[in-house]
Amino acid sequence: MSSADRLLKAAAEPATAQDAYLSVRDLRIHFDTDDGIVKSVDGLSFDLERGRTLGIVGESGSGKSVTSLGIMGLHRTARAKISGEVWLDGEELIGAAPDTVRRLRGRKMAMIFQDPLSAMHPYYSIGSQIVEAYRVHHPVTKRVAAERAMEMLDRVGIPEPRKRFRDYPHQFSGGMRQRAMIAMALVNNPELLIADEPTTALDVTVQAQILDLIRDLQQEFGSAVIMITHDLGVVAEVADDLLVMYAGRVIERGTAEKLFDEPQHPYTWGLLGSMPRLDRERTDRLNPVKGSPPSLINVPTGCAFHPRCPYAELTGGSSETVVPELREVAEGHLAACHLADEDRARIWTEEIEPKL
Repeated sequence: MSSADRLLKAAAEPATAQDAYLSVRDLRIHFDTDDGIVKSVDGLSFDLERGRTLGIVGESGSGKSVTSLGIMGLHRTARAKISGEVWLDGEELIGAAPDTVRRLRGRKMAMIFQDPLSAMHPYYSIGSQIVEAYRVHHPVTKRVAAERAMEMLDRVGIPEPRKRFRDYPHQFSGGMRQRAMIAMALVNNPELLIADEPTTALDVTVQAQILDLIRDLQQEFGSAVIMITHDLGVVAEVADDLLVMYAGRVIERGTAEKLFDEPQHPYTWGLLGSMPRLDRERTDRLNPVKGSPPSLINVPTGCAFHPRCPYAELTGGSSETVVPELREVAEGHLAACHLADEDRARIWTEEIEPKL
């Protein structure tokens, strides 16, 4: 995409805050494989301000985790082809030298990985790993770094932090490992925190504790947070804005309130229909989205969701041939769907909303 095209595309998008801490523009992450090119992320754009939480949701294989690793600069492989722009506090990352991104990683941006047991080194104690993460960015003694590490373990709710400082990852429970991972991510007070499925393997009680912890620490540090999950119940608790991904693309974007109260895309309707809700009385069974996510090597033509969409026949064939543009369907609310506005409103009012 030329500079002129990129400027025109940015101008066509809804107005964003001038002080966005993270700005992603037309991000594409493709992988060369023996079977073909995997288009994991195919033209992603969004902005995130300090102090706000963006939820990125979608099924497995939609490109959520690949996006987070791309922002963190962790796709430096020969087979990864990355294009677009990622601006962090005014500094562009895609074209930056690896040393520059490494300097920012941990200090200005940090990540909570999905599985802390595999993300942490099994041969080193929890404390020593947090100490190392701190000393990479601060020229301090091991004693000073150890005090900082124990302080963070205490702040994330790990009991007896001075004793647990010397324990190894396998000696922690799942919830405690996740807390330790959060302590490691926040030890340098990063202004961007990416949480990739931070509650997947935890029971519901621990999930609530981890979400409360992330929310409290965000308020304390004023960080921008990206919460990546397939669970809409998780983002309902913490997100200010939502971005729904399907087959590597954004298919709906807006505030969490708008996407939960008035979703505009059939895929989002399906996600909400398959989620148990406590805020409304439900009489029907949950309805999962029919079919399976598409192959990212052979993405369906037109709208990638059309083979699974029960309303594709209402678009006059456009769903099968034309890729829908992400357009504004309400103030600050965007959707990529070929359905006419009146059809979408009728389906939502008569068929979808009464069942949710």
